[in-house]
Amino acid sequence: MLTNDAIQPDSDYTGFIKKVKDSTGIDLAQYKEAQMKRRLTTLRTKNGYSTFTSFFDAMQKDKALFYEFLDRMTINVSEFWRNPNRWEVLRDTILPALNRQSKNLKIWSAACSTGEEPYTIATILADKNLLSSATLHATDIDDGALEKAKKGAYLERSLKDVPPDVAKRHFTADGMMYSVNDTLKKAVQFRKGNLLTDKFETGYDLIVCRNVMIYFTEEAKHMLYHKFAASLRPGGVLFVGSTEQIFSPAQYGFDSSETFFYHKKG
Repeated sequence: MLTNDAIQPDSDYTGFIKKVKDSTGIDLAQYKEAQMKRRLTTLRTKNGYSTFTSFFDAMQKDKALFYEFLDRMTINVSEFWRNPNRWEVLRDTILPALNRQSKNLKIWSAACSTGEEPYTIATILADKNLLSSATLHATDIDDGALEKAKKGAYLERSLKDVPPDVAKRHFTADGMMYSVNDTLKKAVQFRKGNLLTDKFETGYDLIVCRNVMIYFTEEAKHMLYHKFAASLRPGGVLFVGSTEQIFSPAQYGFDSSETFFYHKKG
């Protein structure tokens, strides 16, 4: 347990990274080291472990501690309609254009966290009468987040940016919680996925990956942008977060016509 809170040698953290990768497939080396190490050091000391070695050993025996580690690592902070003006562009400009090209839209919410993002997409599709003909995938690396997403129950604060008429149509108040209506739940296909190691499906019209890339190294971002481009059909769109503008999108085969929306050339 916690004895001396002295700074641990780098070999302690690098050894932890290797053990996590070997046992789970999660490569923490692809994340920005200073941010990740600071976040995990806080978690480790809070639980009373003075080294990452002892912390990893404890995670192997304690599933609750392991899930807490996953929660801390994946930054599960999400809201419906986060940055509303960007969702309005998706609703009013991007989706109608995509629908003119494809009547059966294939959409992927990558790193969907606890489900607010794919359900936001589903509300927009429903209001445009596109939900029944669309395929909507949602993936995340965190089993705990996916379970919450499938339940579809959220605190009122998560809905603070949802237009009132949208909230009225698609959510039901249940005590302190708001539940996503069953039609939306059935429309979203949740499954586990690792962006850094998985082979991506192809033929997507739209990929939404927001507020995740900021935690990755430049090398990991470069790899992922190439993978996203390959996963989109020609003319498909990648929608990223408000702090994740892609510089030199042409190197990945993208054009930018709207801020934070990138069209695959061809």
